[in-house]
Amino acid sequence: MDKGGHATRRFDRVAASGDAGEQERAVAIEAPVAIEVNGLGYAVLMATPTDLDDLAYGFVSAERLVDDAGEVIDVAMHEAPGGTLLRVTLTPERHDRVTDRVRHRVSESSCGLCGIENLEQALRPLPVLTTRSDATPSAVAVAAEALRDHQPLAQATGATHAAALCAADGHIRMVREDVGRHNAFDKLIGAMRRGGHDWDGGFALLSSRCSFELVEKAVLANCPLLATLSAATTLALDRAAEAGLPLRTLVRGDAMLAS
Repeated sequence: MDKGGHATRRFDRVAASGDAGEQERAVAIEAPVAIEVNGLGYAVLMATPTDLDDLAYGFVSAERLVDDAGEVIDVAMHEAPGGTLLRVTLTPERHDRVTDRVRHRVSESSCGLCGIENLEQALRPLPVLTTRSDATPSAVAVAAEALRDHQPLAQATGATHAAALCAADGHIRMVREDVGRHNAFDKLIGAMRRGGHDWDGGFALLSSRCSFELVEKAVLANCPLLATLSAATTLALDRAAEAGLPLRTLVRGDAMLAS
């Protein structure tokens, strides 16, 4: 049964000593979420089916289909066998962007790269950031220490990522969770856009590694600083430098990497 993104399953529990027994525990839901934009099939994500309105808004923003939330006219959710269909309607002025992007996609993938036809589309130029974070390293450490307390789904299942909007002093303002790190960040950005929230000198904190897709989502959302609990990849570092995005990676209570 779905209880806020998780279901209950029964397992055989085997101890290292050889003792065995049964255990019932919460398991994170991972299900197909098909996204249709202006009547065109666009992508299929494997996601946790919570906060799907936020996911839709964040996804079309990350795909550069819209420039602001006002260009999203409607998001309609339809339950389908085995998953959910999200029908997103954008303003007519954005339809050309949709058709052009669909033309370059040869399959659907949540990673945002596997379905792209050529490298030019995969690594499109990024804008230069126009925002600045006022967060100190100690504020980033404060947020990292507090993040677990804002992850009810991860506490229940041990299987989800989180994306947090943090104030400049490290106070966590908003969190979204999902089995996919990309989806969690899309949900956060979508929630911010729907609610009219800004970064206000703060930063984004992600429970995952710092991959290039997450850097790009941050830049396109004009995020002034991106912090992650795990390390960055080479492409993430290069793309962040290209856009002027400060990174704080391998964040711990006593240290982090800055680039």
